Amino acid sequence: MYVFFIVLIIIASFLIILTVLAQNPKSGMAANFGASNQVMGVRQTADFLEKLTWGLAVAIVVLSLAATMAMPRADISRSNDELQRAIENQTDGIQNFQLQTPGATTEEAPAAETPATPAPAQEAAPAK
Repeated sequence: MYVFFIVLIIIASFLIILTVLAQNPKSGMAANFGASNQVMGVRQTADFLEKLTWGLAVAIVVLSLAATMAMPRADISRSNDELQRAIENQTDGIQNFQLQTPGATTEEAPAAETPATPAPAQEAAPAK
């Protein structure tokens, strides 16, 4: 069932490419549809192509969701295992990485010395 949905998605993708290319009447494939423009009219052809484009876009989204739900469980678990290994590899790389600034030393620079403020002098008591 999964393969069936994938095939439908590919077919819808090719059809949406063709309808988008056919929407420009000055160039592209719409120039070849001159006879159909005379039968249906240019406005009706443009409306039909626009509705077909939107319909195919919605179909691709719905088929993608259906293909995801129809995906075999073995593929999902294998994909999850590969994703978990990739995350572990990335976190190991981040933990081993040390940020070093070029030209900086690991020793701390001495703090600038501030002049010591003298202790306040005690005033002598007047003699009696």
